[in-house]
Amino acid sequence: MTGRTRLLPISHRALALAVALFLTLLLTLLVPAAVPASPEGQLTWAVHVSLAPTWFDPAETTGIITPFLFLYALHDALVKPMPGNPMAPSLAESWTVSPDGLSYDFVLRRGVTFHNGDPLTAEDVKFSIERYRGAASGAFKTRIAGVDVIDSHRVRYRFKQPWPDFMTYFGTMATGAGWIVPKRYVERVGDDGFKKAPIGAGPYRFVSFSPGVELVLEAYEQYWRKTPSVKRLVFRAIPDESTRLAMLKRGEADIAYSIRGALAEELRRTGGLTLKPSYPPGTFWLVFPEQWTDARSPWSDKRVRLAVNYAIDRAAINQAETLGLSKITGSMIPQTFESYWQPPRPVYDLVKARQLLADAGYPNGFDAGDYYCDASYANLGEAVVNYLRAAGIRAQLRPLERAAFIAQNSQKKLKNIIQTASGALGNTSTRLDAFVAAGGTFTYGTYPDIEGLIREQASEMDPKKRETILLRTQELIHEKAMVAPIWELAFINGHGPRVAESGLTLITSHAYSGPYEDVKLKAR
Repeated sequence: MTGRTRLLPISHRALALAVALFLTLLLTLLVPAAVPASPEGQLTWAVHVSLAPTWFDPAETTGIITPFLFLYALHDALVKPMPGNPMAPSLAESWTVSPDGLSYDFVLRRGVTFHNGDPLTAEDVKFSIERYRGAASGAFKTRIAGVDVIDSHRVRYRFKQPWPDFMTYFGTMATGAGWIVPKRYVERVGDDGFKKAPIGAGPYRFVSFSPGVELVLEAYEQYWRKTPSVKRLVFRAIPDESTRLAMLKRGEADIAYSIRGALAEELRRTGGLTLKPSYPPGTFWLVFPEQWTDARSPWSDKRVRLAVNYAIDRAAINQAETLGLSKITGSMIPQTFESYWQPPRPVYDLVKARQLLADAGYPNGFDAGDYYCDASYANLGEAVVNYLRAAGIRAQLRPLERAAFIAQNSQKKLKNIIQTASGALGNTSTRLDAFVAAGGTFTYGTYPDIEGLIREQASEMDPKKRETILLRTQELIHEKAMVAPIWELAFINGHGPRVAESGLTLITSHAYSGPYEDVKLKAR
């Protein structure tokens, strides 16, 4: 052999293939990469509740669904419910739990920035959980031994003992504990300043807010998941239901929340409008605080509380208000929740209600005082008050604007009869924690046997044993007639002809539109 390199012959076919590959590569280099379309247009919501700045701060999230109407736009969480995934990696791209269950490590997504350009780091995560004061904050403070910043994009939560429900509390809409705020900005402007001009890491940034009236948001094009399709979101508080429907029909609103009764029928019949019910885990029930605080109160007698249960014609209210779409229930726990106990279906029996009152020493009924409720559900309250009056329980309806109702209810300032509700996600334990457990956000009182079971299940690692405890807890609540359940709400909404994707029902069990980066207008 010589030192010369021997050239092998190239076939015409191979040469043609090489040329084609070269031209393809050249074209790829010359053609600019596809750029996501810029957000365009405006979507307007007619919202059924007043707009309160407390909803803009994840740290103040109560055990209800309302704050998430805004959190999904302004902020982001380490983990949150998303379409097709009830616990989707978001600001955390992954997480692991130690074999002994005493620590969780989260790996943060890189390249995420807040709306002011600050990078999101593990320091923001640590700061957010330490300032959290919303639903289940007591449980977090009691159980967390510490939060460690491993590096700028890794954070570890350490626990004093295993907590089987940590991710349910942290990664669903049971609480706002997993939603992250910018440490440096909050420290600079303070809590009040943050609520006035919130900055988050969500798909939309704050533009303006007229207290109680209107919130305007604009697309944040650097949002990590995707560039939003719609440029501007406008939320307008429209307390009157007929006005919300009229705005939808005139095109002044694109999506209207909470349309009921005859108005829902009108929405369904109107061409160009779409009736879109959602099915959150939204149970409604009555609470009687005096059963724990005043032995002389009628409510301390179980027969009086049972009389209320028999006095309400739930099926008739359902048909009149929600087109028969709501689910009648005998529990404050949603039927879809893990460890749900199936109680007997409530029965409407006015004769039995009156007999129970007579047996309790009230043959002519009694004056029950105020019946408090969220004003956006005064329609339900009015119907229930009328049924109670027919049985002899005379109450006065006292509707309160939602933020005021939530504040007074959480501060335990309401009495007599309270119509309460929650559409927050979670499980049986999280719902009991907020409304039944001692120290719960909305707990007015409890019973020793019930409290003992709630404490026992909170640390039980055996799933079967834990379920047995939770089932028995619900059974005791029913046996004591502790509350008067009404229904699981069918939340009826509507959208207009400009909407290609309303976001309604994309996230399973979420009452509102979401995720907002997925909402779309129809092409012009």
